[in-house]
Amino acid sequence: WIERGILGAVCAVVIGVYACAAHSGFLESLSLNASDTYYNLLVQGFRAGQLSLKKEVPSGLAQLPDPYDPSANGLYRLAPYWLHDLSYYRGRLFLYFGITPALILFWPFVAVTGHYLFHREAVAIFCAIGFLASVGLVRALWRRYFAEVSIGVMAACALALGLATGVPVLLSRSEVYEVSISCGYMLTMLTLGAIWCALHEPERRGWWLAAASVAYGLAVGARPSLLFGAVILLVPVAQAWRERRRTWALLTAAGPIVLIGLGLLLYNYLRFDNPLEFGQRYQLARDRQDTLQHFSLHYLWFNFRVYFLEPAHWNSRFPFVSEITVPPLPAGSGRVEAPFGVLTNVPLVWLALAVPMAWHSRSTEVRPILRRFLVGVALLFGICALTMGLYYIACFRYETEFAPTLVLLAVIGVLSLERVLTDRRVWRRVLRWGWSVLLGLSVAFNLLASVEHYAEAQNAIGIAFCEAGRLQE
Repeated sequence: WIERGILGAVCAVVIGVYACAAHSGFLESLSLNASDTYYNLLVQGFRAGQLSLKKEVPSGLAQLPDPYDPSANGLYRLAPYWLHDLSYYRGRLFLYFGITPALILFWPFVAVTGHYLFHREAVAIFCAIGFLASVGLVRALWRRYFAEVSIGVMAACALALGLATGVPVLLSRSEVYEVSISCGYMLTMLTLGAIWCALHEPERRGWWLAAASVAYGLAVGARPSLLFGAVILLVPVAQAWRERRRTWALLTAAGPIVLIGLGLLLYNYLRFDNPLEFGQRYQLARDRQDTLQHFSLHYLWFNFRVYFLEPAHWNSRFPFVSEITVPPLPAGSGRVEAPFGVLTNVPLVWLALAVPMAWHSRSTEVRPILRRFLVGVALLFGICALTMGLYYIACFRYETEFAPTLVLLAVIGVLSLERVLTDRRVWRRVLRWGWSVLLGLSVAFNLLASVEHYAEAQNAIGIAFCEAGRLQE
Protein backbone atom coordinates (compact mmCIF):
# COMPACT_ATOMS: atom_id res chain seq x y z
CA TRP A 1 0.00 0.00 0.00
CA ILE A 2 2.88 2.37 0.76
CA GLU A 3 4.44 1.55 -2.60
CA ARG A 4 1.19 2.15 -4.45
CA GLY A 5 0.56 5.34 -2.53
CA ILE A 6 3.99 6.79 -3.34
CA LEU A 7 3.82 5.89 -7.03
CA GLY A 8 0.23 7.07 -7.21
CA ALA A 9 1.22 10.44 -5.73
CA VAL A 10 4.04 10.86 -8.25
CA CYS A 11 1.74 9.95 -11.13
CA ALA A 12 -0.89 12.39 -9.88
CA VAL A 13 1.68 15.20 -9.74
CA VAL A 14 2.92 14.46 -13.27
CA ILE A 15 -0.58 14.28 -14.74
CA GLY A 16 -1.45 17.49 -12.91
CA VAL A 17 1.53 19.15 -14.59
CA TYR A 18 0.30 17.82 -17.94
CA ALA A 19 -3.15 19.27 -17.35
CA CYS A 20 -1.70 22.68 -16.51
CA ALA A 21 0.84 22.63 -19.34
CA ALA A 22 -1.60 21.68 -22.13
CA HIS A 23 -2.41 24.76 -24.19
CA SER A 24 -3.86 25.20 -27.64
CA GLY A 25 -1.60 26.00 -30.54
CA PHE A 26 -1.93 28.52 -33.33
CA LEU A 27 -4.65 26.90 -35.43
CA GLU A 28 -6.86 25.75 -32.57
CA SER A 29 -6.71 29.08 -30.73
CA LEU A 30 -8.17 30.82 -33.75
CA SER A 31 -11.12 28.40 -33.89
CA LEU A 32 -14.19 29.52 -31.98
CA ASN A 33 -15.44 25.97 -31.39
CA ALA A 34 -13.83 22.58 -30.88
CA SER A 35 -15.96 21.29 -33.76
CA ASP A 36 -13.96 23.51 -36.15
CA THR A 37 -10.62 21.88 -35.36
CA TYR A 38 -9.05 19.57 -37.92
CA TYR A 39 -9.56 16.18 -36.30
CA ASN A 40 -13.16 16.97 -35.46
CA LEU A 41 -13.78 18.11 -39.03
CA LEU A 42 -12.41 14.74 -40.14
CA VAL A 43 -14.77 12.95 -37.76
CA GLN A 44 -17.68 14.96 -39.12
CA GLY A 45 -16.64 13.86 -42.59
CA PHE A 46 -16.58 10.21 -41.52
CA ARG A 47 -20.02 10.52 -39.97
CA ALA A 48 -21.29 12.03 -43.20
CA GLY A 49 -19.97 9.05 -45.16
CA GLN A 50 -16.89 10.67 -46.71
CA LEU A 51 -13.12 10.43 -46.20
CA SER A 52 -12.54 14.15 -46.64
CA LEU A 53 -13.07 16.84 -44.04
CA LYS A 54 -16.50 18.36 -43.51
CA LYS A 55 -15.25 21.70 -44.73
CA GLU A 56 -16.06 23.68 -47.85
CA VAL A 57 -13.33 24.43 -50.37
CA PRO A 58 -13.09 28.15 -51.18
CA SER A 59 -14.05 28.75 -54.78
CA GLY A 60 -10.96 30.85 -55.32
CA LEU A 61 -8.65 27.98 -54.34
CA ALA A 62 -10.34 25.66 -56.82
CA GLN A 63 -9.79 28.21 -59.58
CA LEU A 64 -6.05 28.59 -59.01
CA PRO A 65 -3.96 27.21 -61.89
CA ASP A 66 -1.52 25.80 -59.32
CA PRO A 67 -3.13 25.50 -55.86
CA TYR A 68 0.08 24.08 -54.35
CA ASP A 69 2.11 27.22 -55.01
CA PRO A 70 2.67 28.73 -51.51
CA SER A 71 2.55 32.29 -52.84
CA ALA A 72 -0.80 31.58 -54.51
CA ASN A 73 -2.50 29.60 -51.74
CA GLY A 74 -1.26 31.82 -48.91
CA LEU A 75 -4.53 33.75 -48.96
CA TYR A 76 -6.46 30.57 -48.17
CA ARG A 77 -4.10 29.02 -45.66
CA LEU A 78 -4.76 31.72 -43.05
CA ALA A 79 -7.71 33.94 -42.05
CA PRO A 80 -10.55 33.71 -42.81
CA TYR A 81 -10.32 30.27 -44.47
CA TRP A 82 -7.77 28.47 -42.24
CA LEU A 83 -6.63 25.70 -44.60
CA HIS A 84 -3.01 25.68 -43.43
CA ASP A 85 -1.39 22.23 -43.72
CA LEU A 86 -4.51 20.54 -45.05
CA SER A 87 -4.22 18.38 -48.17
CA TYR A 88 -6.18 19.44 -51.25
CA TYR A 89 -6.95 16.86 -53.93
CA ARG A 90 -9.62 16.80 -56.61
CA GLY A 91 -11.72 19.51 -55.04
CA ARG A 92 -11.73 18.09 -51.50
CA LEU A 93 -9.80 18.70 -48.31
CA PHE A 94 -8.08 15.88 -46.44
CA LEU A 95 -5.96 15.44 -43.33
CA TYR A 96 -2.51 14.06 -43.99
CA PHE A 97 -1.95 13.53 -40.27
CA GLY A 98 -2.57 10.01 -39.00
CA ILE A 99 -6.10 8.62 -38.86
CA THR A 100 -5.67 6.73 -35.57
CA PRO A 101 -6.51 9.60 -33.16
CA ALA A 102 -9.81 10.13 -34.96
CA LEU A 103 -10.71 6.44 -34.71
CA ILE A 104 -9.73 5.74 -31.10
CA LEU A 105 -10.56 9.03 -29.38
CA PHE A 106 -12.23 11.88 -31.27
CA TRP A 107 -14.98 9.83 -32.93
CA PRO A 108 -15.83 7.67 -29.88
CA PHE A 109 -15.83 10.74 -27.64
CA VAL A 110 -18.34 12.68 -29.72
CA ALA A 111 -20.45 9.54 -30.25
CA VAL A 112 -20.72 8.95 -26.49
CA THR A 113 -20.91 12.52 -25.15
CA GLY A 114 -22.24 14.55 -28.06
CA HIS A 115 -19.38 17.04 -27.53
CA TYR A 116 -16.10 17.60 -29.34
CA LEU A 117 -12.62 17.42 -27.83
CA PHE A 118 -10.12 20.21 -28.29
CA HIS A 119 -6.74 19.11 -29.59
CA ARG A 120 -5.06 20.19 -26.36
CA GLU A 121 -7.33 17.85 -24.38
CA ALA A 122 -6.56 14.94 -26.70
CA VAL A 123 -2.81 15.55 -26.41
CA ALA A 124 -3.05 15.62 -22.61
CA ILE A 125 -5.02 12.35 -22.61
CA PHE A 126 -2.58 10.58 -24.93
CA CYS A 127 0.44 11.80 -22.98
CA ALA A 128 -1.08 10.80 -19.63
CA ILE A 129 -1.86 7.27 -20.82
CA GLY A 130 1.58 6.93 -22.42
CA PHE A 131 3.22 8.05 -19.19
CA LEU A 132 1.16 5.64 -17.06
CA ALA A 133 2.01 2.80 -19.46
CA SER A 134 5.74 3.56 -19.15
CA VAL A 135 5.49 3.69 -15.33
CA GLY A 136 3.64 0.37 -15.30
CA LEU A 137 6.34 -1.17 -17.47
CA VAL A 138 9.19 0.06 -15.27
CA ARG A 139 7.33 -0.99 -12.14
CA ALA A 140 7.05 -4.52 -13.57
CA LEU A 141 10.78 -4.49 -14.34
CA TRP A 142 11.53 -3.24 -10.85
CA ARG A 143 9.47 -5.86 -9.04
CA ARG A 144 10.79 -8.77 -11.10
CA TYR A 145 14.45 -7.86 -11.61
CA PHE A 146 15.37 -5.03 -9.23
CA ALA A 147 13.59 -5.89 -5.98
CA GLU A 148 16.68 -4.77 -4.02
CA VAL A 149 16.11 -1.16 -5.09
CA SER A 150 14.06 1.08 -2.80
CA ILE A 151 10.66 2.54 -3.59
CA GLY A 152 12.18 6.04 -3.41
CA VAL A 153 14.39 5.28 -6.40
CA MET A 154 11.42 3.87 -8.28
CA ALA A 155 9.44 7.04 -7.54
CA ALA A 156 12.30 9.14 -8.93
CA CYS A 157 12.30 6.98 -12.05
CA ALA A 158 8.57 7.60 -12.47
CA LEU A 159 9.18 11.34 -12.19
CA ALA A 160 11.82 11.10 -14.91
CA LEU A 161 9.45 9.18 -17.19
CA GLY A 162 6.90 11.95 -16.83
CA LEU A 163 8.90 15.17 -16.82
CA ALA A 164 12.26 14.50 -18.51
CA THR A 165 11.04 13.13 -21.85
CA GLY A 166 10.13 16.32 -23.73
CA VAL A 167 6.41 15.74 -23.15
CA PRO A 168 5.97 18.99 -21.13
CA VAL A 169 7.42 20.90 -24.08
CA LEU A 170 5.09 19.07 -26.45
CA LEU A 171 2.07 20.00 -24.33
CA SER A 172 2.91 23.71 -24.26
CA ARG A 173 1.63 24.04 -27.83
CA SER A 174 -0.91 21.31 -28.45
CA GLU A 175 -1.81 21.55 -32.11
CA VAL A 176 -2.96 19.05 -34.73
CA TYR A 177 0.70 18.05 -35.18
CA GLU A 178 1.05 17.16 -31.53
CA VAL A 179 -2.12 15.07 -31.57
CA SER A 180 -0.67 12.46 -33.91
CA ILE A 181 2.74 12.51 -32.22
CA SER A 182 1.34 12.08 -28.70
CA CYS A 183 -0.93 9.29 -29.96
CA GLY A 184 2.09 7.52 -31.42
CA TYR A 185 3.94 7.94 -28.12
CA MET A 186 1.05 6.42 -26.15
CA LEU A 187 0.68 3.43 -28.46
CA THR A 188 4.42 2.80 -28.54
CA MET A 189 4.51 2.58 -24.74
CA LEU A 190 1.49 0.27 -24.74
CA THR A 191 3.27 -1.90 -27.32
CA LEU A 192 6.35 -2.20 -25.12
CA GLY A 193 4.14 -3.17 -22.19
CA ALA A 194 2.42 -5.88 -24.26
CA ILE A 195 5.80 -7.20 -25.45
CA TRP A 196 6.97 -7.38 -21.84
CA CYS A 197 3.90 -9.40 -20.90
CA ALA A 198 4.36 -11.68 -23.92
CA LEU A 199 7.88 -12.48 -22.75
CA HIS A 200 6.95 -13.12 -19.13
CA GLU A 201 3.53 -14.75 -19.44
CA PRO A 202 4.09 -17.64 -21.87
CA GLU A 203 0.66 -19.14 -21.18
CA ARG A 204 -0.96 -15.99 -22.62
CA ARG A 205 1.74 -15.05 -25.07
CA GLY A 206 -0.55 -15.26 -28.09
CA TRP A 207 -2.96 -12.71 -26.70
CA TRP A 208 -0.18 -10.33 -25.69
CA LEU A 209 1.53 -10.69 -29.07
CA ALA A 210 -1.75 -9.82 -30.80
CA ALA A 211 -2.21 -6.82 -28.49
CA ALA A 212 1.30 -5.59 -29.22
CA SER A 213 0.72 -5.99 -32.95
CA VAL A 214 -2.57 -4.08 -32.82
CA ALA A 215 -1.07 -1.29 -30.70
CA TYR A 216 1.93 -0.81 -32.95
CA GLY A 217 -0.19 -1.01 -36.09
CA LEU A 218 -2.33 1.81 -34.71
CA ALA A 219 0.85 3.71 -33.81
CA VAL A 220 1.89 3.55 -37.46
CA GLY A 221 -1.60 4.78 -38.35
CA ALA A 222 -0.93 7.79 -36.15
CA ARG A 223 2.66 8.36 -37.27
CA PRO A 224 3.79 6.50 -40.42
CA SER A 225 7.38 7.41 -39.52
CA LEU A 226 7.16 4.73 -36.79
CA LEU A 227 6.81 1.98 -39.40
CA PHE A 228 10.35 0.62 -39.26
CA GLY A 229 10.21 0.31 -35.47
CA ALA A 230 7.77 -2.57 -35.96
CA VAL A 231 10.78 -4.90 -35.86
CA ILE A 232 10.44 -4.90 -32.06
CA LEU A 233 7.48 -7.25 -32.51
CA LEU A 234 10.05 -9.90 -33.37
CA VAL A 235 11.43 -9.84 -29.81
CA PRO A 236 8.74 -12.13 -28.32
CA VAL A 237 8.67 -14.06 -31.59
CA ALA A 238 12.36 -14.87 -31.10
CA GLN A 239 11.57 -16.10 -27.59
CA ALA A 240 8.77 -18.32 -28.92
CA TRP A 241 11.12 -19.54 -31.65
CA ARG A 242 13.50 -20.82 -28.99
CA GLU A 243 10.61 -22.63 -27.37
CA ARG A 244 9.70 -24.17 -30.78
CA ARG A 245 6.38 -22.37 -31.04
CA ARG A 246 7.31 -20.74 -34.28
CA THR A 247 4.48 -20.54 -36.76
CA TRP A 248 1.71 -19.38 -34.47
CA ALA A 249 3.93 -16.73 -32.83
CA LEU A 250 4.94 -15.23 -36.17
CA LEU A 251 1.34 -15.22 -37.40
CA THR A 252 0.05 -13.66 -34.19
CA ALA A 253 2.70 -10.93 -34.24
CA ALA A 254 2.40 -10.16 -37.96
CA GLY A 255 -1.31 -10.69 -38.60
CA PRO A 256 -2.91 -7.67 -36.88
CA ILE A 257 -0.30 -5.13 -37.99
CA VAL A 258 -0.45 -6.41 -41.57
CA LEU A 259 -4.24 -6.07 -41.60
CA ILE A 260 -3.99 -2.55 -40.21
CA GLY A 261 -1.33 -1.75 -42.80
CA LEU A 262 -3.59 -2.98 -45.60
CA GLY A 263 -6.37 -0.82 -44.20
CA LEU A 264 -4.07 2.22 -44.31
CA LEU A 265 -3.09 1.47 -47.91
CA LEU A 266 -6.76 1.21 -48.88
CA TYR A 267 -7.53 4.45 -47.02
CA ASN A 268 -4.78 6.23 -48.96
CA TYR A 269 -5.89 4.76 -52.27
CA LEU A 270 -9.49 5.86 -51.77
CA ARG A 271 -8.35 9.38 -50.95
CA PHE A 272 -5.44 9.99 -53.31
CA ASP A 273 -5.57 7.14 -55.84
CA ASN A 274 -2.22 5.97 -54.51
CA PRO A 275 -1.87 3.50 -51.61
CA LEU A 276 1.51 4.99 -50.61
CA GLU A 277 0.36 8.62 -50.59
CA PHE A 278 -0.64 9.97 -47.17
CA GLY A 279 -1.39 13.45 -48.51
CA GLN A 280 1.83 15.32 -47.89
CA ARG A 281 2.40 15.79 -51.61
CA TYR A 282 -0.87 17.73 -51.81
CA GLN A 283 -0.38 19.73 -48.63
CA LEU A 284 -1.20 23.45 -48.56
CA ALA A 285 1.93 24.55 -46.73
CA ARG A 286 4.45 27.33 -46.60
CA ASP A 287 6.83 25.09 -48.60
CA ARG A 288 5.90 23.38 -51.84
CA GLN A 289 5.75 19.71 -50.86
CA ASP A 290 5.61 17.95 -54.23
CA THR A 291 9.13 19.06 -55.18
CA LEU A 292 10.88 18.53 -51.83
CA GLN A 293 13.15 15.66 -50.91
CA HIS A 294 11.64 14.77 -47.56
CA PHE A 295 14.16 12.11 -46.51
CA SER A 296 17.87 12.06 -47.27
CA LEU A 297 21.18 11.03 -45.72
CA HIS A 298 22.24 14.58 -46.51
CA TYR A 299 20.21 15.82 -43.49
CA LEU A 300 21.48 13.25 -40.99
CA TRP A 301 24.53 15.02 -39.51
CA PHE A 302 22.69 18.33 -39.13
CA ASN A 303 19.73 16.68 -37.41
CA PHE A 304 22.01 14.65 -35.16
CA ARG A 305 23.66 17.87 -33.99
CA VAL A 306 20.43 19.71 -33.21
CA TYR A 307 18.62 16.70 -31.73
CA PHE A 308 21.47 15.39 -29.58
CA LEU A 309 24.43 17.76 -29.25
CA GLU A 310 23.47 21.44 -29.37
CA PRO A 311 22.99 22.95 -25.88
CA ALA A 312 20.29 25.48 -25.13
CA HIS A 313 21.35 28.98 -24.13
CA TRP A 314 20.87 30.01 -20.52
CA ASN A 315 20.36 33.57 -19.31
CA SER A 316 19.38 35.47 -16.17
CA ARG A 317 15.76 36.15 -17.13
CA PHE A 318 12.86 33.77 -16.51
CA PRO A 319 12.39 31.17 -17.88
CA PHE A 320 16.22 31.26 -18.14
CA VAL A 321 16.47 29.01 -21.21
CA SER A 322 16.33 29.95 -24.88
CA GLU A 323 16.84 28.26 -28.21
CA ILE A 324 20.01 26.62 -29.45
CA THR A 325 22.38 28.14 -31.96
CA VAL A 326 21.31 26.55 -35.23
CA PRO A 327 24.23 25.23 -37.31
CA PRO A 328 24.35 26.00 -41.05
CA LEU A 329 21.49 24.25 -42.80
CA PRO A 330 22.25 21.58 -45.40
CA ALA A 331 21.04 22.21 -48.92
CA GLY A 332 17.40 21.30 -49.41
CA SER A 333 16.46 21.20 -45.74
CA GLY A 334 13.39 22.96 -44.42
CA ARG A 335 12.72 25.08 -41.39
CA VAL A 336 14.10 24.50 -37.88
CA GLU A 337 11.57 24.81 -35.05
CA ALA A 338 13.36 25.10 -31.72
CA PRO A 339 14.86 21.61 -31.26
CA PHE A 340 17.30 20.96 -28.42
CA GLY A 341 20.19 18.57 -27.89
CA VAL A 342 18.98 15.70 -25.72
CA LEU A 343 22.46 14.64 -24.60
CA THR A 344 23.44 18.15 -23.51
CA ASN A 345 20.15 19.41 -22.05
CA VAL A 346 18.70 16.21 -20.55
CA PRO A 347 21.85 14.74 -18.97
CA LEU A 348 19.94 11.92 -17.27
CA VAL A 349 19.86 10.05 -20.59
CA TRP A 350 23.59 9.32 -20.33
CA LEU A 351 22.70 6.67 -17.75
CA ALA A 352 21.23 4.61 -20.58
CA LEU A 353 24.83 3.48 -21.07
CA ALA A 354 24.46 1.48 -17.83
CA VAL A 355 21.69 -0.73 -19.25
CA PRO A 356 24.06 -3.70 -19.92
CA MET A 357 24.54 -3.94 -16.15
CA ALA A 358 20.85 -4.94 -15.90
CA TRP A 359 21.73 -8.54 -16.79
CA HIS A 360 24.98 -8.56 -14.80
CA SER A 361 25.20 -11.58 -12.46
CA ARG A 362 21.86 -12.95 -13.61
CA SER A 363 21.01 -16.62 -13.96
CA THR A 364 21.24 -18.23 -17.38
CA GLU A 365 17.43 -18.53 -17.42
CA VAL A 366 16.74 -14.89 -16.64
CA ARG A 367 19.51 -13.17 -18.58
CA PRO A 368 18.38 -13.93 -22.18
CA ILE A 369 14.80 -12.71 -21.67
CA LEU A 370 15.82 -9.47 -19.95
CA ARG A 371 18.59 -8.78 -22.43
CA ARG A 372 16.31 -9.47 -25.40
CA PHE A 373 13.68 -7.05 -24.14
CA LEU A 374 16.15 -4.24 -23.39
CA VAL A 375 17.89 -4.67 -26.73
CA GLY A 376 14.45 -4.36 -28.35
CA VAL A 377 13.82 -1.06 -26.54
CA ALA A 378 17.24 0.23 -27.60
CA LEU A 379 16.54 -0.84 -31.17
CA LEU A 380 13.24 1.05 -31.16
CA PHE A 381 15.02 4.18 -29.94
CA GLY A 382 17.72 3.89 -32.60
CA ILE A 383 15.30 3.31 -35.48
CA CYS A 384 13.01 6.20 -34.50
CA ALA A 385 15.95 8.56 -33.98
CA LEU A 386 17.44 7.59 -37.36
CA THR A 387 14.12 8.11 -39.14
CA MET A 388 13.73 11.61 -37.74
CA GLY A 389 17.39 12.28 -38.47
CA LEU A 390 16.76 11.70 -42.16
CA TYR A 391 13.80 14.10 -42.34
CA TYR A 392 14.16 17.53 -43.94
CA ILE A 393 12.66 19.47 -41.01
CA ALA A 394 14.13 19.59 -37.49
CA CYS A 395 11.48 20.28 -34.86
CA PHE A 396 11.27 19.91 -31.09
CA ARG A 397 8.03 17.93 -31.26
CA TYR A 398 9.69 15.22 -33.37
CA GLU A 399 11.98 14.44 -30.44
CA THR A 400 9.01 12.85 -28.67
CA GLU A 401 9.36 9.96 -31.12
CA PHE A 402 12.65 8.85 -29.57
CA ALA A 403 13.30 10.77 -26.33
CA PRO A 404 10.79 8.80 -24.16
CA THR A 405 12.40 5.45 -25.08
CA LEU A 406 15.85 6.91 -24.34
CA VAL A 407 14.68 8.12 -20.92
CA LEU A 408 13.12 4.69 -20.36
CA LEU A 409 16.53 3.13 -20.97
CA ALA A 410 18.11 5.72 -18.67
CA VAL A 411 15.87 4.88 -15.71
CA ILE A 412 16.57 1.18 -16.27
CA GLY A 413 20.23 2.15 -16.13
CA VAL A 414 19.58 3.82 -12.77
CA LEU A 415 17.90 0.69 -11.43
CA SER A 416 20.79 -1.43 -12.72
CA LEU A 417 23.44 0.70 -10.99
CA GLU A 418 21.45 0.75 -7.75
CA ARG A 419 21.19 -3.04 -7.83
CA VAL A 420 24.89 -3.61 -8.55
CA LEU A 421 25.91 -1.32 -5.68
CA THR A 422 23.40 -2.69 -3.16
CA ASP A 423 26.15 -3.92 -0.81
CA ARG A 424 28.41 -0.88 -1.26
CA ARG A 425 26.70 1.82 0.72
CA VAL A 426 29.22 4.61 0.22
CA TRP A 427 29.43 4.16 -3.53
CA ARG A 428 25.69 3.78 -3.77
CA ARG A 429 25.19 7.05 -1.89
CA VAL A 430 27.62 8.86 -4.17
CA LEU A 431 25.90 7.39 -7.20
CA ARG A 432 22.49 8.39 -5.88
CA TRP A 433 23.57 11.98 -5.40
CA GLY A 434 24.97 11.98 -8.92
CA TRP A 435 21.92 10.70 -10.75
CA SER A 436 19.63 12.83 -8.56
CA VAL A 437 21.44 15.94 -9.77
CA LEU A 438 21.14 14.77 -13.38
CA LEU A 439 17.44 14.09 -12.86
CA GLY A 440 16.87 17.53 -11.33
CA LEU A 441 18.65 19.27 -14.20
CA SER A 442 16.72 17.26 -16.78
CA VAL A 443 13.31 17.93 -15.24
CA ALA A 444 14.11 21.61 -14.71
CA PHE A 445 15.14 22.03 -18.34
CA ASN A 446 11.96 20.36 -19.61
CA LEU A 447 9.71 22.54 -17.47
CA LEU A 448 11.53 25.79 -18.28
CA ALA A 449 11.66 24.96 -21.98
CA SER A 450 7.92 24.32 -21.93
CA VAL A 451 7.38 27.82 -20.50
CA GLU A 452 9.57 29.31 -23.24
CA HIS A 453 7.67 27.47 -25.98
CA TYR A 454 4.33 28.45 -24.44
CA ALA A 455 5.35 32.12 -24.44
CA GLU A 456 6.44 31.94 -28.09
CA ALA A 457 3.19 30.23 -29.08
CA GLN A 458 1.06 32.81 -27.28
CA ASN A 459 2.98 35.62 -28.95
CA ALA A 460 2.30 34.10 -32.38
CA ILE A 461 -1.38 33.67 -31.54
CA GLY A 462 -1.63 37.31 -30.45
CA ILE A 463 -0.15 38.48 -33.74
CA ALA A 464 -2.61 36.29 -35.64
CA PHE A 465 -5.54 37.77 -33.70
CA CYS A 466 -4.37 41.26 -34.61
CA GLU A 467 -4.02 40.37 -38.30
CA ALA A 468 -7.50 38.82 -38.24
CA GLY A 469 -8.99 41.98 -36.74
CA ARG A 470 -9.96 40.24 -33.47
CA LEU A 471 -8.26 42.86 -31.34
CA GLN A 472 -10.26 42.25 -28.15
CA GLU A 473 -9.13 38.61 -28.08
